[in-house]
Amino acid sequence: MAYRIERDTIGEMKVPAEKLWGAQTQRSLENFKIGEERMPEAIIKAFAILKKSAALANEEMGHLSTEKAKAIVKASDEIIEGSLNGHFPLVVWQTGSGTQTHMNINEVIANRANQILEEMGSEGNVHPNDDVNFSQSSNCNYPTAMYIAAVTAVEEQVLPALAKFKSTLFSLSEKYSDIIKVGRTHLQDAVPLTLGQEISGWHRMLEKTEQMIENSYKQMEELAFAATAVGTGLNTYEGFAELAVKKINEFTGKNFKPAQNKFHALTSYDEVVYSHGALKALAADLMKIANDVRWLASGPRSGIGEITIPSNEPGSSMMPGKINPTQAEALTMVATQVMGNDVTIGIAASQGNFQVNVFKPVIAYNFLQSARLLADSMVSFNDNCAVGIEPNYEVIKRNLSNSLMLGTALNPHIGYEKAAKIAKHAHKEGLSLKEAAIALNILTEEEFDEIVDPSKMIQPATIDG
Repeated sequence: MAYRIERDTIGEMKVPAEKLWGAQTQRSLENFKIGEERMPEAIIKAFAILKKSAALANEEMGHLSTEKAKAIVKASDEIIEGSLNGHFPLVVWQTGSGTQTHMNINEVIANRANQILEEMGSEGNVHPNDDVNFSQSSNCNYPTAMYIAAVTAVEEQVLPALAKFKSTLFSLSEKYSDIIKVGRTHLQDAVPLTLGQEISGWHRMLEKTEQMIENSYKQMEELAFAATAVGTGLNTYEGFAELAVKKINEFTGKNFKPAQNKFHALTSYDEVVYSHGALKALAADLMKIANDVRWLASGPRSGIGEITIPSNEPGSSMMPGKINPTQAEALTMVATQVMGNDVTIGIAASQGNFQVNVFKPVIAYNFLQSARLLADSMVSFNDNCAVGIEPNYEVIKRNLSNSLMLGTALNPHIGYEKAAKIAKHAHKEGLSLKEAAIALNILTEEEFDEIVDPSKMIQPATIDG
């Protein structure tokens, strides 16, 4: 392999000749051979947006030549487009400020910008620190990139997927609003409800968590940009943060703004904790929905079997004909991962010492993983399972007619104790509720039929009885 020599303030480093990174990136590669988790592409793209915006702001304020600014912008655009993805090799497990990834960005942009200038016949020398990083610091840039990436992930991945799944559940709740089935509490039979009512509960879960997510992620729109090392804005200029953030908004279509208190913005990531908490709430609801679906579809002959779900693939390498609720299993595994990520984010965000938090990369990695997994799994579950949910009318009817809890309708007419007596007698003797009521001389057949009507048990009684 061919190498070239790159230099930083510590000394010289051999760097693969075809790579655009420099000495600091190479040092990180050699010093942090930990795990396989690479810095998320979303963070790299967000950094490129930040660098492009900073270069244009510095040019406009007279601190960077137009020639250098154009080259930095073009190099940044290539990163945003993904054509330079092979030049960002660093793992998450590095310095907690993300400085090495930040310098990876600075070095790649600088080297690519110099190539661009050379192609244009110019001898301009773009420096990773003096030009690409002018008026900036890793301490403020990494959280800025993190928030750009996080807000983008929520708006462009999580919320659209959530809306799609929510729409499917609403349609199912309407479609099956007249199918009366047995309810269940404590995994035991309960009074009836409709299949549509049951699904409407799932729909409302998503409606509520959607509101929570929308309320929470907006807190991440305040950016630490231009706080520099400790929050004072040293080596920046008045108006720089506002101008650069305005350009970030132009490129992203978002509504970011400079942080009100930059000392807070460098050391506290309570906004991430809050927003990820809403993602965890979504994960908890998805866990419940997926579990309900696989319980209701269990069987096909020895389970509950009140609904059927699509048969997407064989379920066993040994048992012929077996079909498993694989989409529910994938969704619940995602839910557990998101819950674990929430613990990591909470602990990491609590580790802000003095003027900076040094757990930034793991916070960013876990948040973005949660957003991506939730979005992908909701779309997968929706498209490959939820849209194909159908009732098993025969099983629903049989389970409903066999339920002893229909006797709850007797309470207002004969009292709780007599109703319980009928239910216990029916269960002990293997009778229907009607047969037990008649056998105990508590009700006639006509009286029982008038009172115990499942269609009258799925909503409150009217005022006239």
